[in-house]
Amino acid sequence: MAFNVTGVERGEWAVLQVRGELDLMTSPVLRQRVHDVVAEGHHSLVVDLSDVFFCDSSGVGVLIAARRLIRSCQGQLRLILPDRGADDGSHVNRVLGALGVRRLFDCHPDLDTATTDEADPLSA
Repeated sequence: MAFNVTGVERGEWAVLQVRGELDLMTSPVLRQRVHDVVAEGHHSLVVDLSDVFFCDSSGVGVLIAARRLIRSCQGQLRLILPDRGADDGSHVNRVLGALGVRRLFDCHPDLDTATTDEADPLSA
């Protein structure tokens, strides 16, 4: 699966759907897309990691930088890590958990819950 990042809008939320491997070679693409979304005036961002099957420390670094950028704009960042996450060995879930940073993120199981304010985030 080739890496790509596609963007859509869902109400007040900008959604970046990430597919493929999030690593040293591809993480700059996601970093740029996050910066583009913020430059366009969106401060509510969902990053959908459902279709990411590999994430290294550079990918995690981009997610942490995105969190910092959105927070500096008084915005909100939510990640989509599906329900099956830790149970079936979701790579992104395992990496964030192993590095002790998953608790930094507002994680949701799907796009519907990530883009509604009534949703309770998944516990870390």
